[in-house]
Amino acid sequence: MIPTIPQSRAFKSIYAGYITLFFIYLAAPLVVVSVFAFNDSLFPSLPWNGFTLDWFFGDTAPRKGLFHEEPILESIGVSVFVALMVTTLSVFVGTCNAFLFERENFPFKNVLYILMLLPLVIPGIILGISILVFSNTIANAVENLIGWDWEILRPGLFLVVLGQFSFITTIATLVISARLRKFDLTLEEAAMNLGASKWHAVRTITLPYLRPAMIGAGLIAFLMSFENFNTTLMLVGSDAPLTITMFDRLREGSTPVLNAVSLFLMIVSGMLALVNVMMQREKQ
Repeated sequence: MIPTIPQSRAFKSIYAGYITLFFIYLAAPLVVVSVFAFNDSLFPSLPWNGFTLDWFFGDTAPRKGLFHEEPILESIGVSVFVALMVTTLSVFVGTCNAFLFERENFPFKNVLYILMLLPLVIPGIILGISILVFSNTIANAVENLIGWDWEILRPGLFLVVLGQFSFITTIATLVISARLRKFDLTLEEAAMNLGASKWHAVRTITLPYLRPAMIGAGLIAFLMSFENFNTTLMLVGSDAPLTITMFDRLREGSTPVLNAVSLFLMIVSGMLALVNVMMQREKQ
């Protein structure tokens, strides 16, 4: 709705109702999950049997809480490790890509840019299967030729990091490139006229200018890696991240502890998103 165009009261009421229903639709599942994380019941569903914190702090079966569930805590650690690795690689490569596509001219630049964007439109499952088949083919070929079994190319954390990195780095590149595109090159030229080398000018002027975008890209990369399921499912080994562990638990039978995990993740994700918003304001 355009504020400068006069609207009837009926239209404004319908528009306000639409906005309200839209946000209720978005928030209702999250509210339900959060509420049932405190339900004093062995099942994450109605009826409401009272308030309890057992699904967070309980230490005896069948009411073992989140902070006493070792498999879930271990899977959270695995997810954090993978997310940190993917974030570090994505921000570093994304920064290099930003300079490459924004500052350099070379043959087939547009073709390479389109190839970089392809992982964003390929379904995560297809991407995971493709990486798995490719890596297994190389591992089998090496084993047949020289008898070495490269475990690193078998399903496991290395392939999970590689699979997530393949599309998350594209997002990091786009975020950092958008910031670099607004940079005034005369600032670097002025520094070099005063005796600074090209690298020194980039390190002391350009990279600090890009810092908010790099931090924002890092937060986005961390959250996307932590919650990724489709690609991870195809590449995971014995060390399962949290999303895979929760999926296995759901197949066995859901308990309110999964609601507690979901609420915990919503709080952490909300805090990281808030940091990202603050960084975006700093960029402006």
